[in-house]
Amino acid sequence: MGRLYIKQKVFSIGERFTVKDENQVDKYFIQGSFLSIPKRFEIKDTSGNHIATITKKVLSLLPKFFIEVDGEEILTIAKEFSFFKDRYRIDSAEIQIKGDWWDKHFEIFRQGNKIAHVNEKWFTWGDTFEVDVHDEDYEHIVIAIVVAIDCVKSSEKSAADSN
Repeated sequence: MGRLYIKQKVFSIGERFTVKDENQVDKYFIQGSFLSIPKRFEIKDTSGNHIATITKKVLSLLPKFFIEVDGEEILTIAKEFSFFKDRYRIDSAEIQIKGDWWDKHFEIFRQGNKIAHVNEKWFTWGDTFEVDVHDEDYEHIVIAIVVAIDCVKSSEKSAADSN
């Protein structure tokens, strides 16, 4: 089992994140597209190899995000219509997310087997997620899901702030 830390840089133009291992060594870099359509996040390892892409659908009544890992679309996150509280649906044939993912405390399962536990760290400068990856074969999927959920939450916050 490995532990990763995903840290969003607070005042970064272009939305940059760093994923570090338990020894605080850089393991992945996440770069958001700045002022481009569609909004995208690219995840690369320290050698510059492309790992995953998160893309926000353009021209959609409600926000929808697509997650592609190692060239395969594995998950979509779509906002559902509701009057009082924001609701999202996570669609995937193999991946399930259980817990309070909206408040960043959840577990990720693949075909019923737990592959990760995610917890937001409090009292840190910027958003920091502590991610325990139980099956390292799915590390890329886990990183992409955590970044996508953070992207959904940031998108909602931006929409609420502009109203």
